[in-house]
Amino acid sequence: MKAAGINMVRVAEFAWSRLEPQEARFDFDWLERAVNLAGKNGIKVVLGTPSAAPPAWLTYKYPDTLAVWDNGQQATHGNRVHYRFTSDRYLDFSRRIAAEMAKRFGRNPYVIGWQIDNEYGSVSYDPETRQKFQDFLRERYKTLDALNQRWSTDYWSQTYSDWRQIPIPVGYHNPSLMLEWKRFVSETFRKYQRVQIDAIRAHAAPEHFITHNFMGFNGNFDHYVVSADLDFASWDHYVGSGHLDFLRSGGAHDLTRGFKRKNYWVMETQPGSVNWAGINNMLDRGEARRMAWQAIGHGADAVAYWQWRNALGGQEQYHGSLIGSDGKPRPIYSEISQLGKEFAKASDVLRGTTPKPQTAILFDYDSRWAVEFQRHHQEFDPVSALRSYYRPLRDLTQDIDIVHPSAPLSSYKLVVAPVLNVLPDATAKRLVEFVNNGGHLVLAARTGMKDVFNALLQSRQPGTALGELLGGNVAEYFALEKNVSVSGTLGSGEASRWAEMLEASDASTEVLLRYGKSNGWLDGQPAVISRRVGPGRITYVGAQLDENVTSALVRWMVQTSGVGPVLGPVPSGLEVSRRVGQGKEVFVLINHSSQPHTVTLPTKMRDVLTGAVTTDQVAVPANDVAVLVDSARR
Repeated sequence: MKAAGINMVRVAEFAWSRLEPQEARFDFDWLERAVNLAGKNGIKVVLGTPSAAPPAWLTYKYPDTLAVWDNGQQATHGNRVHYRFTSDRYLDFSRRIAAEMAKRFGRNPYVIGWQIDNEYGSVSYDPETRQKFQDFLRERYKTLDALNQRWSTDYWSQTYSDWRQIPIPVGYHNPSLMLEWKRFVSETFRKYQRVQIDAIRAHAAPEHFITHNFMGFNGNFDHYVVSADLDFASWDHYVGSGHLDFLRSGGAHDLTRGFKRKNYWVMETQPGSVNWAGINNMLDRGEARRMAWQAIGHGADAVAYWQWRNALGGQEQYHGSLIGSDGKPRPIYSEISQLGKEFAKASDVLRGTTPKPQTAILFDYDSRWAVEFQRHHQEFDPVSALRSYYRPLRDLTQDIDIVHPSAPLSSYKLVVAPVLNVLPDATAKRLVEFVNNGGHLVLAARTGMKDVFNALLQSRQPGTALGELLGGNVAEYFALEKNVSVSGTLGSGEASRWAEMLEASDASTEVLLRYGKSNGWLDGQPAVISRRVGPGRITYVGAQLDENVTSALVRWMVQTSGVGPVLGPVPSGLEVSRRVGQGKEVFVLINHSSQPHTVTLPTKMRDVLTGAVTTDQVAVPANDVAVLVDSARR
């Protein structure tokens, strides 16, 4: 590890049966030897609490700590994340093991932080969980009359006369109930996590950080809620089958940074291959290096790998690693060693810097879930809708945030809401304020259909306040059986899956695209409308547009918003990221293509990795990386 330049390891996140081999009998000596050995070799340690994998003595003696799946079958021991996340008994055991670890290691000079559990996800459908869900609803709604009214339970005779009648939704159910279940899951994971955070904080050094490793666009819970009590968010970056799609993974990086609106860590990165994908192919030579530098460019302050060495048995025998089962380096080790040397060169330059975009995409889980519950078109996917805007926006601006609609917006010139289906009054008010203060707000299909209870708003899309600002609204929406042509000042192309017939009610509202001949209703009707409002602008895109038209639309959005690329135009396949802070401006250039590219620079810069000082251009070889800073900086 030392030879490879590794300066941090994460350990113990699945080791409960070694840490507590019998109830209330703890064995930390082996872990302390490992922590101290790492520390004496200049390697700091992040300790993972082991609650994702309870020991067999616990689940056998206390079977009520095991989850019950949605088919009614109780989980069996031998996998992971099979605990009952609502079990008070399990929370007590989790609290105790976290506290005992913190007592032993909370002041160890080689420990720098903690990871709670590992990749939350599984939920339980047992009677205790159902009762706690009902209690959650009672606290939220106070009375059954209020709940019945908000959920329209008269429909299909769903009216509840006792809190204990309310089920956990399995399969398709009342959309209000389904949304509240997701909120309950999110709050329960936050409580589950908080129990361990408090146990650690009571004994650990105050400078120790606490994080959790999320899974990108996983939708099992609201990541903004669950990350609220963490010092920063982390995530696990895997490709699985195939190879790196840098715009796809870039979105997950930016999403994770947006959970806390601060730099993050990548706690696991694919070390060549995995064992769980359909085809567990090996990454190409140099691909892991590009993945690591992409993470740094998007705001990661650490990149780690799962795993160091394969266990001889167990479920992950075939998972990629840096060291083989014989204890000798696998081929990927040389690539990670190169990264160790490069990170050492760049760390001082990158310290204290973070991305500072002028463009933001709004993303919230309530809206995502509301659409997923009722897609109306089986191929309408809210995450794909987000990516359809993210890709051309990131390509053109080279810098973008993905944040919750409640995040501060004053630093942005352009804000895009791809699927803001659930529109609280407070959010609408803040978006109106953003436009009135000079920002450009772009709303996409299905905006402003629902309230916070997942009930239809009693107004046309995109809601009263935004509709008045737009000078238009949605007259009707259509799940499309076949594509519809669109044309206008942005060019021509097609809409697929979803189309909304827009009405422009104000003379100052511009029609940018209209539908072609279709079903009679859409023929010639507006598909995209926009209106200047004082120094700002609001635009509504009523259709899912093809890639070419979306690209033209995004170019227009960027131009009208006064947003430009942070480094200037670059060839296709070359990714630019910028980190700023402490008077520094650092650019990470990654050539993801098989062809060398040359980039024109605004000033003389130094490549941190090679030491070479550029003039007005820099050459980035195929599948290579350059890290640039002002040539005067060291």
